[in-house]
Amino acid sequence: MTLVRRLLDQAARTPGAIALVSGDGTELTYGELRRRVLAVRHGLLAAGLAPGDGVLFSVRPSPESLVLALGVVAAGGVVVFADPGAGPEMFSARLRLARPRWSAAESMLYAGSRLRPVRAYARRRGLLLPNLADLEIPGEGPMRHIHVGRRLPGVPRDALSFQHLADGDAPDLVSAIDPDAPAAVIFTSGTTADPCAVVHTQASLAAALDLFRTRMPLGPGDVVHTDQLMLGLPALVAGARWSMPPLTGAPAGAARLMRERGATHTFCVPVHLGEILDASPDLPPTLRYVLLGAAPAPAAILRRAVAAAPSAEVLSVYAMTEILPVAIASAQEKLAHAARTAPGDLLGAPLPGVGARLADDGELLLSGPNLCRGYLGAGPVSELPTGDLARLDGGRLVLMGRKKDMLIRGKFNLYPGLYEPSIAALPGVAEAAIVGVPDAGTGDEEVVLAVVGPGDLPGRLRRSLPGVIDHDALPDRIVVLDELPRSGRTRKLDRDRLRELVTP
Repeated sequence: MTLVRRLLDQAARTPGAIALVSGDGTELTYGELRRRVLAVRHGLLAAGLAPGDGVLFSVRPSPESLVLALGVVAAGGVVVFADPGAGPEMFSARLRLARPRWSAAESMLYAGSRLRPVRAYARRRGLLLPNLADLEIPGEGPMRHIHVGRRLPGVPRDALSFQHLADGDAPDLVSAIDPDAPAAVIFTSGTTADPCAVVHTQASLAAALDLFRTRMPLGPGDVVHTDQLMLGLPALVAGARWSMPPLTGAPAGAARLMRERGATHTFCVPVHLGEILDASPDLPPTLRYVLLGAAPAPAAILRRAVAAAPSAEVLSVYAMTEILPVAIASAQEKLAHAARTAPGDLLGAPLPGVGARLADDGELLLSGPNLCRGYLGAGPVSELPTGDLARLDGGRLVLMGRKKDMLIRGKFNLYPGLYEPSIAALPGVAEAAIVGVPDAGTGDEEVVLAVVGPGDLPGRLRRSLPGVIDHDALPDRIVVLDELPRSGRTRKLDRDRLRELVTP
């Protein structure tokens, strides 16, 4: 059974229950969600969307974006996440590879990318927006368009209105959709010369939802507070309520909103949770699960999360765009691992059905029903080389570092991820990261440890580190920063920027 069919069937069973609560508090029942998805599907098919057509998706998380994405997939289309803010050259390279035939965007984005004053303002803010209204299918002609929100100057004249689609006829889904056909294309890394996009099917995404639910039970009455699609969808398939946070807002408002809506589950990027706890040290007592992911969870954040939600289970999720989730470890397990000063970051045991083995060089190789179909423009994959170095500890995965982050010190290969969790677990250390600064004179690298904490940390760490990490991994220099540089929506550590900050 496909992902969309499972959601529609659940909605048919509980049509009067609340399925979604938007950032502004607007509620959507399961029955209305089902009707809108079917209406969008019907409208797109009537407008000429063909099976396999890519739809460039530039709509922020909202009930409208969920309905539109599900309607596209239900019609046999493919949702393409290419990020129009990635820069003109990268965006163009991604379009050449994906060749979407449709563009779906918020009306404000159409206006902002076409009206000269708005484009100039965005450019001054460092955002180079493509002119979405003039996008073309390479070598064929103009794209078709769907706008979300009221029509504004800059929206193409012939663009379909999402609201009009959602208000249209909604015949039931009768034709079967191939669960192994592409459903989503997600651009990740890559360059303008060689962009990289992951292709997921309805089958791989459905398997991912099921794996989340094996570790995090969900059902009617539960409230999942998140803006993450891959956690909101399991809630809907299980008959729970998806609570969406506002698109913008102060950290203090996040805890308040979870409390008001009776959240039982929530997902945070670790650095975002830290900001929330700075503003509100206690999380709602209704929480049963606090999930952390998209970046490593430092020991200091884990301790604060456990203290803030003593009745909840705090879990750290290891996942990749290509295969998610892979493993889930509790805060207690991770903290106990760090307290033993054991090397590496504990990820937990692979979830049921996920295959994990180590290559000869220690690289983690993964497989399973939740593995993506492959990369756009390439053949199918049956096993994923992750680029992560790992070891097995009693059936549990322990992350030892990233292959590309390796530093060379004489004959010693230093993997920062092997030591950073143990350093971050030391008293007074909020965060820790190791980078190499090239030494032009020796060709070697100066090993610099950057930490967040009090100003006397360098002296204290000089005394304690020899008992925690290998002698050859001891830093040449320790730098205290107010915060570690981060980038992107998930606020991942920006090692290139960190290297710039600590270079004399």
